[in-house]
Amino acid sequence: MFIRHNFDVIGFITLVCLLSACASVQLGHDFDLQTFENRVEYGVTTRAQVLEWLGKPKSKGVSVETNGRQFEEWTYLSGQGHLPGIKDARFKILQIKFDQQGIVRSYEYTKD
Repeated sequence: MFIRHNFDVIGFITLVCLLSACASVQLGHDFDLQTFENRVEYGVTTRAQVLEWLGKPKSKGVSVETNGRQFEEWTYLSGQGHLPGIKDARFKILQIKFDQQGIVRSYEYTKD
């Protein structure tokens, strides 16, 4: 019984691995980084404007600097690729920091 069960589990894992070779992965939702860069103004742009341009962020959090100053931080994430060889993957991440009044104070991004 143990041998049969063990074989079934191994067979299932093998099947999943073979099928995943054709699978594609999508993370987050695509967003227009160029539009954001063209419109954003430090000390002027608000959370509401960013929400209108990019939609809801993937995550929200708090960033604390060494001097204790806190910022609300929004993260936008978009990624796609094929399993298991994710070498053709494309990712972009945008992190935006807002002050206590909801105004953009900084941002950083990565893209391929």
